Amino acid sequence: MKKLIAICGLISCILLSGIMMPMDAQAETYWPDDVSVESASAIVMDADTGTVLYEKKADTKRYPASITKIMTALLAIENGNLEDTVTFSSDAVYKTEGSSIMRDVGEELTLEQCLYGMMLESANDCAYAIAEHVGGDYDTFIKMMNDKATELGCTGTHFVNPNGLPDEDHYVTARDMALIAKAAYQNETFRIITGTTEYKLPATNKHDEALTMHNHHAMIYPYHTSAYLTDYCTGGKTGYTIAAGSTLVTYAEKDGMSLIVVVLKAQTPAHYTDTIKLCNYCFDNFQILNVSENETTEDISEIAGNFNTNEEYLEIDPDATVIVPKTVSFSDLTRTVDTDCETSEIAGKLVYSYGDKEVGSALVQLTGAQIEEFEFNDGVQSSDSSSSEDSQLFRSQINWPLLIIIIAVIVVVLIIVLYILRNGLPKKKKKSIIIKDNYRKKRRGRRR
Repeated sequence: MKKLIAICGLISCILLSGIMMPMDAQAETYWPDDVSVESASAIVMDADTGTVLYEKKADTKRYPASITKIMTALLAIENGNLEDTVTFSSDAVYKTEGSSIMRDVGEELTLEQCLYGMMLESANDCAYAIAEHVGGDYDTFIKMMNDKATELGCTGTHFVNPNGLPDEDHYVTARDMALIAKAAYQNETFRIITGTTEYKLPATNKHDEALTMHNHHAMIYPYHTSAYLTDYCTGGKTGYTIAAGSTLVTYAEKDGMSLIVVVLKAQTPAHYTDTIKLCNYCFDNFQILNVSENETTEDISEIAGNFNTNEEYLEIDPDATVIVPKTVSFSDLTRTVDTDCETSEIAGKLVYSYGDKEVGSALVQLTGAQIEEFEFNDGVQSSDSSSSEDSQLFRSQINWPLLIIIIAVIVVVLIIVLYILRNGLPKKKKKSIIIKDNYRKKRRGRRR
């Protein structure tokens, strides 16, 4: 009897402990990864959230070749005036090798025209002229490039020139290049330039005839071949040197998803075939979910509690998204709250994770009525607030449907135990006596 009660109690404890486990500990997360590429290094990053969807040796240092010019363009747009006049120096004309648009010493172009020449025709002379103009001098611009890389979180990148010509000390990683490409793509001017298929450079003070330039990225313009044209490529940058092999940065948009694909050290035409394969795979296996459209009323109330205010004073960024596998729903995600407020209009940030991978975030904005009243805590919550958040997190981690089932099982077990305690175990002694008596009668009959 005591053993039976003890077993029932043990079973109940085990079942209860199971429902108290976080949901992500109970269910194994699934992240699509059954795709392979020939390129030595590759990465696919969501342009909006920064979530990495695929990677292969993404932290290995490799030569970038002309995709370096994405950083050059980003710095030029951020620090220069597109209407500025850029004068080509002797160094810009004669110190650069490889591709160019054949400018002369003293020739004048606008900064915008130089950017088109550099990004479409991959002109090294334009890159050098941009560096001298924007940096004030060449060396200062190179320092700006490395400082910007550090600012963006790059850890395996170092630049020594603005064009990507071979140098042992000039290298990137696929992950760092994706971060640089992501920062550039957030700039509208850059998006327009990199997505342009044809640009006409007018006559200059040194050239009487106009020059028509074309985008060399074969996924957006049939440069030499139409075999790799797609309807989702929105821009990018090509690169090639003997040391670097073929390199490629590609921007692709489809079904509300914006991808950045970087491939390094590929053998032609693998830089295109790998990129197309990765784009198609990610478009087929991932989805974009809008945060504000998926947070329930109950969630909003809980979030308001995290920020010590009423829900009517809060607004989740309507454009914020998360990117997850198509087999995953919004309810499968874990939400954490970042209350380190940076402005008077932002209460904090909601960060969403699937398993151990961050898949997006959303700023929580204060409405006008509450901005003056809101008490910022500089990222440090009071003990009461912390306890409240811990309590809410605990409740969100309980698998409620399973809890109901387990409670029902426990109730049944308790009923059985109570029945046994009240009525005792079924008696088998009487049955045993009858069986023995019948056995004796049969033996006597055989003796006769």
